[in-house]
Amino acid sequence: MQPFRFHVFACEQRKAEGLPSCYARGSADTIDALRRELADRGLADVVQLTTTGSLGLCERGPNLVVYPDGVWYSGVRPSDVPEIVAEHFGRGRPVERLLNRDAAAVREEIATNRDRALAALRARDAAGVLPDEWNDTIRGYQPSRVVLSAVELDVFSAVARAGPGARLEGLARDTGTSVRGLEILLDALVALGLLRKDAGVYANAPVAARYLAEDSPDDARAALRHDLSLWQTWSGLSECVRTGSAHRREMSERGDDWTVPFIAAMHRNAALRAPLVAQAVGAERVTRLLDVGGGSGAYSIAFAQANPALTAVVFDLATVVPIAEAHVAEAGLGARVRTKVGDLRQDAFGAGHDLVLLSAICHMLGPDENRDLLRRVFAALEPGGRVAIQDHVMRDDRTAPRAGALFAVNMLVGTAQGGTFTLAEYRSWLEGAGFRDVRQLPLPGPNDLVLATRP
Repeated sequence: MQPFRFHVFACEQRKAEGLPSCYARGSADTIDALRRELADRGLADVVQLTTTGSLGLCERGPNLVVYPDGVWYSGVRPSDVPEIVAEHFGRGRPVERLLNRDAAAVREEIATNRDRALAALRARDAAGVLPDEWNDTIRGYQPSRVVLSAVELDVFSAVARAGPGARLEGLARDTGTSVRGLEILLDALVALGLLRKDAGVYANAPVAARYLAEDSPDDARAALRHDLSLWQTWSGLSECVRTGSAHRREMSERGDDWTVPFIAAMHRNAALRAPLVAQAVGAERVTRLLDVGGGSGAYSIAFAQANPALTAVVFDLATVVPIAEAHVAEAGLGARVRTKVGDLRQDAFGAGHDLVLLSAICHMLGPDENRDLLRRVFAALEPGGRVAIQDHVMRDDRTAPRAGALFAVNMLVGTAQGGTFTLAEYRSWLEGAGFRDVRQLPLPGPNDLVLATRP
């Protein structure tokens, strides 16, 4: 079977710093350039690109292998990609200057590198050295903290403001930091690929220019500041494990320095997922939506955009409702999406709704709180109305999905009784409240839907 005319294998293996590898020689940029070139030329259905581990020619990367031709390319730079696509994939003529023609020499080099790698693995195993991937996991806080501090100090905005003359002393003045401290931080950001440095002048790399500077096209700074809050809560994990609970202020008691980044982070997540949820639930079947704990209003906005006959109520705390109202006004939906101030832990939700949405709510609460919440949701629905719960849905032994298991830790450090729950638990709570026809509907990403109907 040959569903594609060409199949390209591109090495992207990362090795410990200092060891030769395609990644260290820039394979990520080459692979990105190849993906873009294939898309631009309309060849995505002709050429299949697969990234792979080591091809064995580590000192000469980036390496590509093209089948069915059996062509091995080495030293492929992004600037070489248009020629390969045009000549090899377009005209069937491999690019000679990048070819490995001596098959015996290639086999010998691969064998030598393989034997060297196996010897290193045996030596590490004999010495009892922790594998690199676990060292990377354990020390993962280091690059994370570097990036979060840069966001907190708004370093990328300062670099953008400085333009082509972004030198250390001026950036230190702009950010209110020490020259020594900022230089160390900036150089680490260069090493991470978020900044570039040339003759003492710094510039934002494309990803920082797009997401991390003021006036950037997809500014994520407000949402990322929520991770600064999480940094503080996760630092207390050991004590939370000892006691079994976090002693945190309720959300209504937290100031704007916590609430605004939190809602911004939720809004960015919802901007991607809300249209998927509206489609999966069937917005065309909904006329009166209640969005409990609706945050920024992104889900209500998505449902209203999907169904011009739908009206929605975003129910949330007094500290959150003004944020939702601003997003609703920006979407031009003030006539159909309104807000209501209340506490989802205790207040009644009214009546007559045909859909109640609980998106990323149940994980904040303990089992008894969820039972009580769903009883009040049941009362708010008209007969035949539905509840839609979007959240992590765990396997019965709670060890998978991985994202849900880690999110349960987030709830341990951030809430009094929250966690991630199984379908069996949701079914028990829903049926106990009077719901029927409980079912799980998979969604792309870490969360699923649990749907149920009021008879």
